[in-house]
Amino acid sequence: MAVEALSAGAVARRLGVAVTTLRTWHQRYGLGPSQHTPGQHRRYTATDLARLEVMRRLTADGVSPAEAARWARQAPESVRAGESSRARPAAARDGGGQAIPVGRAGPAARGLARAAMRLDSVAIGDTIARALTEHGVVATWDRLLRPVLTGIGDRHAATSALVDVEHVLSRCISEAFAAVARTALPAGPQRVLLSCADEEQHSLPLEALAAALAEAGVGYRMLGARVPLPALLEAVDRTGPAAVVLWSHIPATADPGQLGALLAAPRRPLLVLAAGPGWAATTLPPGVLRPSQLAEAVALVGAVQDALEQSPER
Repeated sequence: MAVEALSAGAVARRLGVAVTTLRTWHQRYGLGPSQHTPGQHRRYTATDLARLEVMRRLTADGVSPAEAARWARQAPESVRAGESSRARPAAARDGGGQAIPVGRAGPAARGLARAAMRLDSVAIGDTIARALTEHGVVATWDRLLRPVLTGIGDRHAATSALVDVEHVLSRCISEAFAAVARTALPAGPQRVLLSCADEEQHSLPLEALAAALAEAGVGYRMLGARVPLPALLEAVDRTGPAAVVLWSHIPATADPGQLGALLAAPRRPLLVLAAGPGWAATTLPPGVLRPSQLAEAVALVGAVQDALEQSPER
C-alpha cells in the first residue's frame, strides 16, 4: 500500500524529530518534500520519507549530517519495488567496498569495520577475541560490535549491499561468543532459559546475552531462533526456569500473547524479560520487564540467581 503524501508535521512525528530539523535538512541538504500541487504546500512522498529515515538513523549514530545526507539521497533506489541501488559512493578502502560508519565508536570499531569489508574472518576473530579478553562481553558488544553491525545495517538500508559482510561478521561474532560460553559457563544449575520469539530469526543479541551470563557465572539454556510458543512452554514445563528471556528484534515477531502465556504457565518463572527493540513497552503484560541494554538484562537475571542461591529450597 502506498504511503500518502505527508505534511512536515506528520513526517516530524513519524521520525521523532523537530519540524525545524526537517527544514534544516531541506535547506542545507536538499532533503525536502517533492510533491507539489499548485496553490498548496509541498508534501513529503514515500520516497522522501525513506530518505529522511536514513538521514535520521545515520546522524543518530554519529555520522556527519553532510555524509548522512549523501547516503540518504541514494536511499530511494533501494526502496522502489524491483529495483536495486545504482548509486554508490566513490571512496573505497582496504581492499574494496565502501566504509562502514561507526560514529564515535573509536579506532577498534573502525578497524573491525575495515576487516569486515575485506571479509577477513581471521582479522575479525582476532579483534573480537582481544576485546573480549581485555574488556569483557558487555563492553565489547556495546562499544565494538553494535556500532559496526548498526553501520552495516544502515549501509544496507541505503544501498541494499553488504549482505555478505554482515554474514561473515555475524558468523565470527557467534563463534567468539560460543567460545566464551564454552570456557566460562558454570557447572551449576541452569536456571535461565533464553529464547527468540516465534518466527524471530535475529538471534545474535541473544547470543551476546548468553555469553555475558556465562561470563558472570549464571547458568542458562539457549533455545535459539524461531521457537514456536508450544515448544517454549514445553521447555519451561520441562526445566522449570527461574527466568525466561524472550528476544524479539522486530515488531512483527513481538506478540504479547507469548509473554502472557509464560506468565500463565503452571511452572511460572519468577522473572520474564521481553528483550529487544521489537517489544513495545505499552503492550507488555503486567509483571514483564523490558531491559533496554545488555548490562541491564544481565543485572536483572543475576539478581534472580542471587536470590535463589540464598533460598536453596526454591
